[in-house]
Amino acid sequence: MNLHQFRFVQEAARRNLNLTETAKALHTSQPGVSKAIIELEEELGIEIFARHGKRLKRITEPGEHVLQSIELIMREVANLKKIGEQFSTQDSGTLSIATTHTQARYVLPVPVAKLREKYPKVNISLHQGAPDQVAKMLLDDTAEIGIATESLSAYEDLVTLPCYEWQHVLVLPLDHPLAAKANLSLADIASEPLITYHPSFTGRSRIDQAFAAKKITPRIALEAIDSDVIKTYVRLGLGIGIVAEMAVQDDPVKDLAVRPLGNLLGMNVARVAFKRGAYLRQFVYQFAEMLSDRLTAPLVTRAMTGPVNDYEL
Repeated sequence: MNLHQFRFVQEAARRNLNLTETAKALHTSQPGVSKAIIELEEELGIEIFARHGKRLKRITEPGEHVLQSIELIMREVANLKKIGEQFSTQDSGTLSIATTHTQARYVLPVPVAKLREKYPKVNISLHQGAPDQVAKMLLDDTAEIGIATESLSAYEDLVTLPCYEWQHVLVLPLDHPLAAKANLSLADIASEPLITYHPSFTGRSRIDQAFAAKKITPRIALEAIDSDVIKTYVRLGLGIGIVAEMAVQDDPVKDLAVRPLGNLLGMNVARVAFKRGAYLRQFVYQFAEMLSDRLTAPLVTRAMTGPVNDYEL
């Protein structure tokens, strides 16, 4: 048995048993993938996959155990490579970060700049996606560190730590009647066309929960994944907007009124995540510390090696 066989089996499982997609992902041929899997099954004396003709239909019970072992083996192979990079290249290499648009646009520029200043030989690779995609990129070893607000803590194979708290804010034209109102309510906001995030992004679930708790249905006029897009449509008069406070802190808007909504919608927690069992290079620990003064290298080390993957803000 060899690592190529392990990689083919692992990728086939990830690609929903589609050998054509597996071959494309691994830049090889479908017959080559099929042959390697069969050879591994013959060597182990079990079927990893149940078949219908030449097609893989499902993972067998012994196949589930094989896949768990392969995951461990491939994780340690990746760790070996990182250890080699850590000690042979002397603080150089690539740091792959998976994150959402809001984090990449408003939160990461300063810590990324600090990391580049401290480690000029380290290249940064930013991968943007929805929170569930961020988690998948970590699990698939596409990224080494992930930052998002939703979903990350729901994955058992990820170590997650709270990074910082933030709230939503209301953005609206300066001459809008609600801009002059001292105490806004959810009913006030629901009475206007609302422009806000897509349901899977930037704390949208908390917005929906707050309205649902009051049994109020907001008038959603437009959904987007980009705070700048939301502000643009507010300026065009399509409605009032709800965005993350980061979108107006370092990029202040002078032509829009901004009202904090933490008292109405509650606070959100941005989280940093790592794949459980992964080897983290020194500059990854340093980058975590640059993300938040709540994160320290010893804290991340304890989280990666211990049973607890959280702490209180």
